[in-house]
Amino acid sequence: MAKELREQTTSGARAPLSADEVGALAHLYRGEIYRSTVWRTRLDTTTNWSVVTLGVALSISYSSPEASPLPLILVGVLIIFFLMLEARRYRYFNVFRARARWLETHFYTPMLLEGDLHLEDHWQDVLAADYLRPEYHVGVMTAIGRRIRRNYFWILLIQTLAYAGKLAVHPTGVSSWQQALDRADIGPFPGEMVLATGVFYVVLWGGIAWWSARNDAARARKRSSKTSMG
Repeated sequence: MAKELREQTTSGARAPLSADEVGALAHLYRGEIYRSTVWRTRLDTTTNWSVVTLGVALSISYSSPEASPLPLILVGVLIIFFLMLEARRYRYFNVFRARARWLETHFYTPMLLEGDLHLEDHWQDVLAADYLRPEYHVGVMTAIGRRIRRNYFWILLIQTLAYAGKLAVHPTGVSSWQQALDRADIGPFPGEMVLATGVFYVVLWGGIAWWSARNDAARARKRSSKTSMG
């Protein structure tokens, strides 16, 4: 029997899954769903941290007309830190989500529609290779771009508008561009440098989000292949 199975595997035709193997795959799917749920919750946690810290910065800067806009700048450092942390967590989440989706597409769907798992398509080999040699399915920049597009775009937008609004209305309405530049001064750093850094900050994260959107579109066109996961 073992010799026959080896010959079938070598020839490319795997023996049908036994009832025990089907049950094991069902438990495997439940495990992947659980792990993806846990990591999805961790993504929400870092997003909540970013929202809370931005809210604290807004409260401090707008507490009085004389309050400094500096907290709205410093909170950007924390937002970047949370974004990096969330991108790392997303890469883990994406692995477990992709495995669960792979099982849904190639295990449960054929079973429900036809009662045939189509092992001749070798989808099980792709899954086995992913377990044998696990690796991230997306790069760091792609993960960062996805998190910006999903959540951090709005956080960064509110931060930018809040900072611009602070310069424009406090302590009184701004009457000239030079006055806005003077209000943007931070210690030895002139307002021109501060605002230029802010523009770079916005363009950088916007560019990463735009690049990741194009990259995801290319991945979506390629995903029709039966040998790609994620």
